[in-house]
Amino acid sequence: MAKDDKNAPEEEHDDQGASPKEQLLEACRGNNLELLHEILENTTTGLDAFLNDSRNSLGETALHVCVKYGNYEILDTLLDQEGLEVDPLSRMEDETPLHFAARHTSEDKDVGAHMVDLLVEAGADPRLKNRGQQKPIDLVDPTCESAREHLTKAEAEIARENILRMEQPFDVDDDDEAGSGPASDSE
Repeated sequence: MAKDDKNAPEEEHDDQGASPKEQLLEACRGNNLELLHEILENTTTGLDAFLNDSRNSLGETALHVCVKYGNYEILDTLLDQEGLEVDPLSRMEDETPLHFAARHTSEDKDVGAHMVDLLVEAGADPRLKNRGQQKPIDLVDPTCESAREHLTKAEAEIARENILRMEQPFDVDDDDEAGSGPASDSE
């Protein structure tokens, strides 16, 4: 009889169905846009934390999972969510979804390149390296020119923005002018 009691909570859990996290990851894996929309509509608070923190057993987020399976419509929908982190690292290889998209170009050039474009446009950083010190461009199929070109342009744009930021004149507050501050207090 005690054995039956131990099984009761497990059976109750089975009756409850999949958790919201499991449903999210399944929607991303199975390209189930209807389920994803249902999850997004029913998550009223903390949606960004829910999306960013939900991971599978490999430490991959919803973004990683949809990209891994080439589900670009799911990716596009997720990227529309406010507060979504576009550069989360997987726990296994410290890879971003952009690494996964670049790798997907070997499986399907068009889908992989489209996902690379979507991620870069959403602000994914093409300079980030994985545990093997590879950037996403290092993982792109050599014959997929469109993904290579988009990653190269994105890196160049980031470098250009950094140079422009360094060339901006340094703003000096009136309070920081010579003669003020702690050194002048000792006079």
